[in-house]
Amino acid sequence: MNFQPAAISGNLVSRTWSGDMIAPLSDGGQGTAASFVSKTFEHDGTKLPAELFISALGLYRCFINGVRVGSDLLTPGWTNYDDRLAYQRYDVSNLLKPGLNRIEIWLADGWYRSPLMWGAQAIPNCWGDRIGAIADLIGADGTVLSTDTTWRSGVLPILRSGIYFGEIYDARQENCVETHGTEKLAFDKALLVAHETAAVRELRPLTAVENWTDDEGRTIYDFGQNAGGYIRYTVRGTAGAEVRVEHSEVLGPDRHFDNRNYRTAAAHTVYTLRGNGDETYAPHFTFHGFRYARVTIKGDAKILAIASIPISSVPEPAGGFTSGNALVNRLVENTIWSQRANFVEVPTDCPQRDERLGWTGDAQVFAATACWLSDSQSFLRKYLRDVMADQREDGAVSHFSPDPTRLHPANFPGYAGSTGWGDAIVVIPWVLYTHYGDRAVLSECLESMVRWVDFVWSISDGPLVRPPSRWGDRGFTFGDWLQPVGDNRKPRPTIADDCAATLYHFISTDLLARIAATLGEHALEEKMKQRANEIRRAFTNEFITPAGRLAHNDQTSYALAFLHDLIPAEHRQAAQQHFRQVIIDADYKIGTGFIGTPALLPALTKLGMDDLAEKVFLQEDVPGWLYQVSKGATTIWERWDSMAPDGTIYEPDMNSYNHYAYGAVCQWLFESVAGISPSPSAPGFAEVIVDPAPIPSLSPVSAYHDISQGRIEAGWHCDGKKVTYVLTLPEGCIGWFRPGKRHQNPSLNGEPVVEEAVLAPGTHRLVFSLPNS
Repeated sequence: MNFQPAAISGNLVSRTWSGDMIAPLSDGGQGTAASFVSKTFEHDGTKLPAELFISALGLYRCFINGVRVGSDLLTPGWTNYDDRLAYQRYDVSNLLKPGLNRIEIWLADGWYRSPLMWGAQAIPNCWGDRIGAIADLIGADGTVLSTDTTWRSGVLPILRSGIYFGEIYDARQENCVETHGTEKLAFDKALLVAHETAAVRELRPLTAVENWTDDEGRTIYDFGQNAGGYIRYTVRGTAGAEVRVEHSEVLGPDRHFDNRNYRTAAAHTVYTLRGNGDETYAPHFTFHGFRYARVTIKGDAKILAIASIPISSVPEPAGGFTSGNALVNRLVENTIWSQRANFVEVPTDCPQRDERLGWTGDAQVFAATACWLSDSQSFLRKYLRDVMADQREDGAVSHFSPDPTRLHPANFPGYAGSTGWGDAIVVIPWVLYTHYGDRAVLSECLESMVRWVDFVWSISDGPLVRPPSRWGDRGFTFGDWLQPVGDNRKPRPTIADDCAATLYHFISTDLLARIAATLGEHALEEKMKQRANEIRRAFTNEFITPAGRLAHNDQTSYALAFLHDLIPAEHRQAAQQHFRQVIIDADYKIGTGFIGTPALLPALTKLGMDDLAEKVFLQEDVPGWLYQVSKGATTIWERWDSMAPDGTIYEPDMNSYNHYAYGAVCQWLFESVAGISPSPSAPGFAEVIVDPAPIPSLSPVSAYHDISQGRIEAGWHCDGKKVTYVLTLPEGCIGWFRPGKRHQNPSLNGEPVVEEAVLAPGTHRLVFSLPNS
């Protein structure tokens, strides 16, 4: 093969291209019919194997002699296209034939120029207004067929497509006619890098569990699972008949189809039949978030088969957790499905409405859970590069990446700099280091980390962060987004912006000191340690009363402060009692939002308040994790109160039923309930911290996690107060168990454990008793 990498940095691989980026002159611009570029060429059938290197501005699908190249979806993917553009590499030997061959590259708007963001302010042509393709087809002898202006172009039967819009397809126009030429675009080939993560792929199809006809004769299909993907169906009918498919996540109280929460996203497909036998269709350049599909047929046509096709960048599970509680098991499944639906090239907030953006806050709180449930290393590393590309000159990190607003600040000014969100640049690399031993990601992101913590310090020029209240002002923070307040006649206490911002200011600064130490950057380590201590002292003076009560007396403040050791020793006992009382006063209901929720149960477990952790986790009222499961949720909701007990949809203007953030509780299930954690001192699961915190009502519990060395398995069951815990570690992985107060009279493999035990690879049996309440 004639493939020689021109440059390698981290896992970024570039190459020398012969082809040019060419644009179809048939293209009418954003929102018009999709176009193709094509070339007919001679091949003698002997110059094999053959490889195709290909990318595009927009989205592409490639066909050689009418056969699709590969099965990857939504290629070339989504990056900050002014920073990096992915290319793909395919072996196409079996697609070539002796004599005349034809290569055809279909092009559509995709993320590159579809309107992005929400409502009337959506930004079209965000990264450019010309779609184009670049390709090199290389034979075994080094001969190259490349894109140049001798290629021709024409329009496709895809009359319109868009990420939020959906797709309109007229099968009567499938005879793609070359009507125009092509034009070479001014394009920097240095931007092209090999695809940095796994391709988006289809998962197993989901068949409908039920269907019915509404009052207007439309058929509604329930596929039983909310997912990110599309509908594929086979239809038979006359030419010109039309099939329209609309999507929704939920039904109204009377089972009526309701997708108001999609806002301005049309999220539909329209297929016009060619009328010659069975016809199978699925959209080419878009996807949707849905459980239900409403099918409207105009003319003479009949659906013969229909399925929901989930798609994901992380289709294979890497971990699982089951217990004796069916609702908890479903909660874990819901989290897995939300991750799959939202890990499509970028970790998005939701897959359905006019948004679908890579919010940094959501990704930050969920990153560890993501790594437990799937191999997310390359996916999150790719995302971090987009975060760094979007970072502003003053160090502010975008609210989401890739960030459409960065290139169009007039539309959305000030969309960067929120604490809890921008901290993704520090937190996610550390997660990748601990889970995968990825030291390189720490080095790659270090400069951006420093710029971020310096930015946060600069908001108020000191250790206390006092963010402005107006959205878009420098240093604005989302605080503890969507923190529930309870009864509006007597709302529960919530954290204030200055406290939330200062807490995260400490978290990232303290973590950066640890990262600097790991990298041997000792001057930076010392600087960040001193700064973290200054923030700690300022936090104590500002937010902790002499009686040990936190200023806002809310669950988020206590959870984050305890979890990150911000409560001075002299106040810990009193603050713990205040924390306990706040939980009790809330009737064990959750009082935390996006940044507080992942910390709540780990903080209670750390403090030994297992009774509270159990009651908070297992209560089934709103707000609560199991409430949404009891209401039939099959993915994680954006809001605790996304649906009322009577089935009424709450606030359709901002209400997603497929948001993974609150699924971050699964990290606690693995690390506390199942008792296995990666050790930062020996990352990549070379060492495992073994510290089970059993919740007796969940018995029996079983968990597994696949790592590079093999599979870790952990499980336990309770017999009264007696716990039998069984752990299996693969070769290359050892465990450390240190008995705590919840491990009374522990024995390991029949021998008593006094202080600390090392668990070699293999299966171990740990028996202990839970303390009396």
